[in-house]
Amino acid sequence: MVGGDEGTRTPDPRDANAVLSQLSYIPTGRPRGRSAAGGPGAESSTGQCRTLRPVAVAGTLCASRAAAARLPRMTLGLLLGLGAAVAWGFTDVAGTFAGRRIGSLRALAGTQATGLVVLLVFVAAAGGLAAMAAMGISDLLLCAVLGLAAMGAYLSFFTALRIGPLAVVSPTVAAYGGLTVVLAVLIRGETPSVLQGAGAALSTLGVIFIGLVSDGGIRATRIVGRGVPLAVVALVLFAVVTIGLADPIGRHGWLAVIVVSRFANAAACVGLLAFVLAVGPRWAAPLLATNDGPSRATMFVVAAGALDLAGFVSYAIGLERAETWIVGLASSFGPVVAVLVGLGLLGERLRPSQWLGLGLVGLGLVAVAVQ
Repeated sequence: MVGGDEGTRTPDPRDANAVLSQLSYIPTGRPRGRSAAGGPGAESSTGQCRTLRPVAVAGTLCASRAAAARLPRMTLGLLLGLGAAVAWGFTDVAGTFAGRRIGSLRALAGTQATGLVVLLVFVAAAGGLAAMAAMGISDLLLCAVLGLAAMGAYLSFFTALRIGPLAVVSPTVAAYGGLTVVLAVLIRGETPSVLQGAGAALSTLGVIFIGLVSDGGIRATRIVGRGVPLAVVALVLFAVVTIGLADPIGRHGWLAVIVVSRFANAAACVGLLAFVLAVGPRWAAPLLATNDGPSRATMFVVAAGALDLAGFVSYAIGLERAETWIVGLASSFGPVVAVLVGLGLLGERLRPSQWLGLGLVGLGLVAVAVQ
């Protein structure tokens, strides 16, 4: 009864409506552009995690998403990008050793097949195979095409790593982070700050110093190592793949998208290897060339495959949860690991101009990371 004792008062429907109105402003933690029609493992429109099987896997994924929702998007994107960077830095090292023992194409096919097997085991355990059924034909085709583009990027990159030098090739490919910023602004309408834009420019300038060396005068300037042109091809393709995957991941979640793209990637790599081994075209000779004996090649292939998949998962979750440009740039820190290994274990040496380039890349990436 209105006006009676507070403990026995009949609730006024207007009070309930007021509470519901206030609750409607509470953010659900779903990223901007994320469709509510994601597959299994995606969040619903209310921000709750959908049912997965088995329950233990569902609980783990939901708990991780709840923890992620408590972090600012920029910080979360930076952390997930850095996680990918560390994994990919060690992937560069393992891929270099594998490619020099069995050739870049064999190493690439082995790493992608390894990563796909691990991914499918996880997806089967999580009951996530049905997630792909929710994807339309256009998104399935887009993810498959991006998987083929990723195959081209990986093949260029692994061949460049085999040719070397590792300490130059790996930082050159890191320029995909700067290109990702440009593409994210032009295509996706994202808006990094002025300082972050300047950082991207510094990184690009640093890559120029890393990839070129002058023996006295501008006319004597040349590309350092035969692997650098292939590294440039890889960086362009990696940036395109990053921008291309952002929208499908936003609509369907990271798991379904990377299953499709990685399947296309691995199938193309294995198919190309089978064709080259069967036909033996002369143009494919550099892809099968080796520098060392096959000792411990399997170990390096498996390690590279597992590390690459771990990095890609972190990277894809970052694209789902944060701005595309910050994830792409943060993930480009990976070559720091490769450079240290190249200098310390492989006996590679850098010229002063290349040290300057590394410094500019580092300074630029730090500026880009400033929120």
